Amino acid sequence: MRLLIIEDETRMAQALQSGLRADGFAVDVANDGPSGLEAARHGSFDVVIVDIMLPGMSGYEIIRTLRSERNWVPMIVLSAKDGEYDQSDALDLGADDYLTKPFSYVVLLARLRALLRRGAPARPSILTVGDLELDPAQHTVQRGGTDISLSLREFSLLEYLMRNAEQVVTKIKLLDHVWSAAADTHVNLVEVYIGYLRRKVDIPFGRNSLRTVRGAGYRLTADPA
Repeated sequence: MRLLIIEDETRMAQALQSGLRADGFAVDVANDGPSGLEAARHGSFDVVIVDIMLPGMSGYEIIRTLRSERNWVPMIVLSAKDGEYDQSDALDLGADDYLTKPFSYVVLLARLRALLRRGAPARPSILTVGDLELDPAQHTVQRGGTDISLSLREFSLLEYLMRNAEQVVTKIKLLDHVWSAAADTHVNLVEVYIGYLRRKVDIPFGRNSLRTVRGAGYRLTADPA
């Protein structure tokens, strides 16, 4: 198995390379962001191990760029940034795992082997239903290349519907997943926000993709017109 390590701390990179080679892996090393990105683009790697804070280009930018180019090589982030939002950002952009420094080499090896067992299925980070696209990491929505501005609640509602595209989703399920369980809400609130979404993602584009299923709930379809 061939690995790429993108790490600017030379001693760390050399230690990882030596350890992983001793465990039977072929290992390449890049010491900055741009060279790491080029290596990941053009090399045939089974896993990429990437730091976040890199010269020239951050690990976040590398992950974002590779995923936008539909490169689904499994990626493990190793970083001294241990905040929960740092980890969330990396995973939302398309990383497969995240370990904070200092880390256990034994745990890294176990997670590496787990990733290799799973392989690299195509798993786009951008949700698409017809010509409607939603990027959870960038918090953007487009229809046919046109940007659509949504409130946080509208965005969450659309994201859940897109993750369950072509399926009927009940009002109760939408309340449970989009609104806080502790909030004083009513199913009528779902109807109100469905109306808001229709006025933003369907009506201006002459579409009817967000449909009401009487007595059941709502279904988002890839309706062309």
